[in-house]
Amino acid sequence: MSLPVKLHILGCHAATPKASTHPTAQILDLQNELYLIDCGEGTQVEIRRNRIRFSKIKRIFISHLHGDHFFGLPGLISTFRLLGRKQELHVYGPEGINEAITLLLKLGQSRVDYPLIFHELSSKKSECIHEDDRMRICTIPLKHRIYTNGFLFIEKPAPRKLNMEVVGRMGIDKAYFRKIKRGEDVVLDDGHLVKNSELTIDPPPPRQYAYCSDTSYWPEIIPLIQGVDLLYHETTFLESEAALAAKTGHSTAMEAARIAKEAGVGRLLLGHYSTRYRSLNAFKKEAETIFPNVLLANEGKIFEL
Repeated sequence: MSLPVKLHILGCHAATPKASTHPTAQILDLQNELYLIDCGEGTQVEIRRNRIRFSKIKRIFISHLHGDHFFGLPGLISTFRLLGRKQELHVYGPEGINEAITLLLKLGQSRVDYPLIFHELSSKKSECIHEDDRMRICTIPLKHRIYTNGFLFIEKPAPRKLNMEVVGRMGIDKAYFRKIKRGEDVVLDDGHLVKNSELTIDPPPPRQYAYCSDTSYWPEIIPLIQGVDLLYHETTFLESEAALAAKTGHSTAMEAARIAKEAGVGRLLLGHYSTRYRSLNAFKKEAETIFPNVLLANEGKIFEL
């Protein structure tokens, strides 16, 4: 049985922090490897509050260089050093992020004793920026006031599982097990070909998470996020402020719901709320007029894919 994929919400509000609302930051937990997505002011405090292990964060993804999405990064990088970090830290973000972080650390005379590797992004087309045996991560170009990317996390398919009852009945030697898990057929000693489908059980379908940070209503992302299990889409405003949303490069709850519906996603997670609203329920109600499976991000909540 595959381990659950969990999304920890550390912050989900826009711009100005308050005592109980924090700028954007999320942790995606895939098989106990943690990916930090955006790093607004105070992110490391929320990491501690949520009892997340700093040492498990190996890759950080920054959508764009507005402060509420990366002002927490210099402090976090510095704290990693104070905690004795030795392993590599990879940071993916727009061109300029290396210069910005390096300059702040230099002016503060804060050295980094571990390998800090920046991957600067500039393409306006979707590109794969990381791939390993568990995950493939691609950009989702968005439409904001400055260069901005969302991120698509695609779990790799798990190996096929042996049907031990059938394998035992046929007397299949253990030497074939690895070959069978790779999806290959087996030829028995008597020359009989046994199809892989007879010897294995389908693994759970791989899970996909799409993170769409600050963006205007942008239907061009729909082919990139088609059918994902969970879509996080910013909803800074309600429809009553649609003109303001368009002016500032943001979306309304209804616009996010239109994207979710057209893309045929499993669930829609709303976030990046303007702090002008006292209640978040209005975002959910508005989105549900178009798309039924709506969730509300909130600080400290955990969602499972």
